[in-house]
Amino acid sequence: MSNVRFPEGFVWGGATAAYQIEGAARDDGRGPSIWDTFSRTPGAVFAGHTGDVACDHYHRYAEDVAMMAELGLRAYRFSVSWPRVRPDGTGPVEPRGLDFYDRLTDALLDAGLDPIVTLYHWDLPQALEDRGGWTVRETAEHFAEYALAVHSRLGDRVRTWTTLNEPWCSAYLGYGSGVHAPGRRDAGDAFRAVHHLLLGHGLAARALRAAGAQTVGITLNLADVQPADAGSDADAEAVRLVDGLHNRIFLDPLTGGGYPADVLAHVGRIVAPDFIRDGDEKLIAAPLDLLGLNYYAPTYVAGRAGGAGGDAYPGTAGTVEFLPPAGPLTEMGWSIEPAGLTRLLERVAADHPGLPLMVTENGGAFPDTGLDEHGGVADADRVAYLDGHLRAAHEAIARGVDLRGYLVWSVLDNFEWAEGYRKRFGIVHVDYLTQRRTPKRSARWYQEVIARNGL
Repeated sequence: MSNVRFPEGFVWGGATAAYQIEGAARDDGRGPSIWDTFSRTPGAVFAGHTGDVACDHYHRYAEDVAMMAELGLRAYRFSVSWPRVRPDGTGPVEPRGLDFYDRLTDALLDAGLDPIVTLYHWDLPQALEDRGGWTVRETAEHFAEYALAVHSRLGDRVRTWTTLNEPWCSAYLGYGSGVHAPGRRDAGDAFRAVHHLLLGHGLAARALRAAGAQTVGITLNLADVQPADAGSDADAEAVRLVDGLHNRIFLDPLTGGGYPADVLAHVGRIVAPDFIRDGDEKLIAAPLDLLGLNYYAPTYVAGRAGGAGGDAYPGTAGTVEFLPPAGPLTEMGWSIEPAGLTRLLERVAADHPGLPLMVTENGGAFPDTGLDEHGGVADADRVAYLDGHLRAAHEAIARGVDLRGYLVWSVLDNFEWAEGYRKRFGIVHVDYLTQRRTPKRSARWYQEVIARNGL
């Protein structure tokens, strides 16, 4: 395959999330999150795994930062644990929690890595869930207060702020299908959560900007939705519905267009949208400096009478069939289709011109197959996956997309939510018994990519 070079200044980095790697679940005043509760619900998480210890990053962050620097990463996207900073979600700030992120930020800067902060990666304080969670407006307001508390400590050194990570997952998987924390199964609650997550973003983004934040954005796991038959009107209608529920319900209000009329009509057939107040859409449309895009696999749909639909897509049962993944798959059972990333980047750039983009997550779960000739963990499938998706990202740049950077998911093997520890996304292997870190072949490959600024 031909060599490609990325633009000068292209940001190369990696990403993780607090509950997936930090551990120290009861240290230094940290309160319980919905994931602490959910992981203890029988049958909710594989083999009863929890994030109590995870990668023990809370105590081993210095080692991890040194390793990232040795691998050549230029940026590190990490999330802040809301219950570590405000244990009950609303009360006094726990200074020891902020102290940890203070130390982590300084360590990153000293090692030459740019810290990219995500304020919410799914670990809502359980105390707020007990009062309604994301289905109530107050949670959005408390989120903005929490965002300011973090900015007050880190804002003099952190340039890039992401409010939410993948609100689609938080709303639909947490409150609709129940496969993620807090485990609710109510379509109306899912739509309430969508709105209050977006409102929380808007309130926090405005507060951060007023406090002097330089770059404020949000990260979405947008879907490349494709029809089973490009010539079928029924399949085209299925694409419109699923795209509305997955993409446009977030993108349009975030970029100033308000909720799409067809999506609101669909929501209204399930729940009265009286939770949307006058002025909310204006608040949600706080100016964005950067849109983070997480991509893993495309979504293929067909319009079929009696279709099974999907629990994570309220109102699709009876009209939509989600096609099973085809072709080569990751260990998560997800299709490997790099071209979907190109299509998605081009679509967002065309629909929302002038909005800078960054791939804030991309990676695959694959089995580790022993040691390679250099003593690293062999993971040829992951190398091939990353190579294909980086070429797809470069193709989008060649077609005029303003793509500013790429963050691999994940720096470390970690707690993979409902899958527990049985799926490994990391470019660095973690032995969960000894906490030993071993770079995989993909880490060394990525190190070479960064050094060349290309493939």
